[in-house]
Amino acid sequence: MTRDANSSVVPPSYNTPLGELALLFLRLGITAFGGPAAHVSMMESEIVRRRRWLSAERFLDMFGAANLIPGPSSTELAIYIGYEQAGVTGLLVAGICFILPAALITGVLGWLYVQFGKLPAVTGILYGIKPVIIAIVAQAVVNLAPRAAKSRLLWVVGILALFASIAGLDPILVLLAAGVLGVAAKRMLHTPHGSAAGAAFLGHVAGVAGGAVPVTLLGVFLFFLKIGAVVFGSGYVLLAFLRADLVDHWHWLTETQLLDAIAVGQFTPGPVFTTATFIGYLLAGVPGAVIATIGIFLPGFLLVAASRPLVARVRRSPQAGAFLDGVNMAALALMAWVTVQLGKAALVDIPTVVLAVIVAFLILRWKLNTAWLVGAGAVVGYLAQGLR
Repeated sequence: MTRDANSSVVPPSYNTPLGELALLFLRLGITAFGGPAAHVSMMESEIVRRRRWLSAERFLDMFGAANLIPGPSSTELAIYIGYEQAGVTGLLVAGICFILPAALITGVLGWLYVQFGKLPAVTGILYGIKPVIIAIVAQAVVNLAPRAAKSRLLWVVGILALFASIAGLDPILVLLAAGVLGVAAKRMLHTPHGSAAGAAFLGHVAGVAGGAVPVTLLGVFLFFLKIGAVVFGSGYVLLAFLRADLVDHWHWLTETQLLDAIAVGQFTPGPVFTTATFIGYLLAGVPGAVIATIGIFLPGFLLVAASRPLVARVRRSPQAGAFLDGVNMAALALMAWVTVQLGKAALVDIPTVVLAVIVAFLILRWKLNTAWLVGAGAVVGYLAQGLR
């Protein structure tokens, strides 16, 4: 889409061939290591600078829109671009082609994990990868916190959300309550007497707890559909939701299995949300992998299609911005707490602690690509296993 001299919106021409669109996003899906930031950088290079399909301003508009709706932001950016270039068909082609390579790779790794996950070599690899994952998630929290905490009141929102997470409250309700508090915090900054309704709401949020429940395909689909429809921010926020339900409430996975799934999601290219494919395979084989993948990505396609005409107005809304500020602080709190919980299963001895510290330093000091760090962790773990 372009703009004329009077800044009016000109309808898209949809001239990009579907074959070219498919090949581009298939290649990106195969080579896009390093998480959402790396994905966005690669898309900008291909779409804006190399092919000049979009202006830099339009690309940034789409990136901002992708961050305003739930789901994996880099995947939704790919879907937005497909929609812009080739309409609804392009939306489907770009999104599916970006997701498919990672989903297939992750599904195969799920099969290998089930078949060979207990072999010494594989155990050693995972032993080295898990501390790296903990360091990656921890540094993401550290890097994002200053940007999310735009005021002291938002720091308070984050602390309250952290306590709510420690108390075991449901992550969805924590995020919603924090959004309400974010709106209240914005009003308090502009009025002398703020309302305490948001704090009262958070205090009355009740967690959803329960015993083990049987795994069903419908249950797997509905769980991942819910995740895809409510999770804002990066794939790391996904971890809090996975642990709350799959480990704590339903006991479908162990802490170790969840960490292994996260490791696979980090090591493979494409969206981190394809962790769902791996988990789906562990829970219900090939049907579970397919159902989980469809469930977690389906909301993104629907939300992009529905939100595209409304994005500009929503972005200009102070209330919507304040709500998202609160949600972002709660997301960071969830990430922080789940990092602590998963760290108990990953940092099992002095070598794993040392490895996590070294990786955290390397990321913070030189911002190294996380895919290379995960690969290095795998090598270290494999070698360490051989020395035992």
